[in-house]
Amino acid sequence: MAQVKDPNINRIATIQLPAGLAKPGASLASFGIDMPKFCREFNDKTKDQKDETNPVPIPVKIIAFKNKDFKFEIKTPPTTFLIKKLLKLEKGSSNAKLTKVGKITKEQITEIAKIKMPDLNAYDLEAAIKIVAGTAKNMGINVEE
Repeated sequence: MAQVKDPNINRIATIQLPAGLAKPGASLASFGIDMPKFCREFNDKTKDQKDETNPVPIPVKIIAFKNKDFKFEIKTPPTTFLIKKLLKLEKGSSNAKLTKVGKITKEQITEIAKIKMPDLNAYDLEAAIKIVAGTAKNMGINVEE
């Protein structure tokens, strides 16, 4: 069955913005919303995750209405970011099968899975752990049992 589109909605999209550091700019201009107001509200809701030296990328789903009003939903940081931060890595491996860049324990994966659980397509923690472990393997990180 097709979804019914609300005629008042101008656009729905998900973008990544740095926690507590969003500024009006090109990524927000296409939404046609009050950018300073959005940035104030977004920065206020994400100020507890703010990090000046290593900005935390926060996916945010923005629903822009035709009257320039908006709603937004903040998601958890990307799994790859959480893994790199936990293991203090700059980036993952360019060839995950041949080059390993680190190792991660089951406890560390469980910790990340608990953070990501609301945004993952998983019904329980075990499924979320498998998703996070798969992401780590694709980054060239050995998963220890």
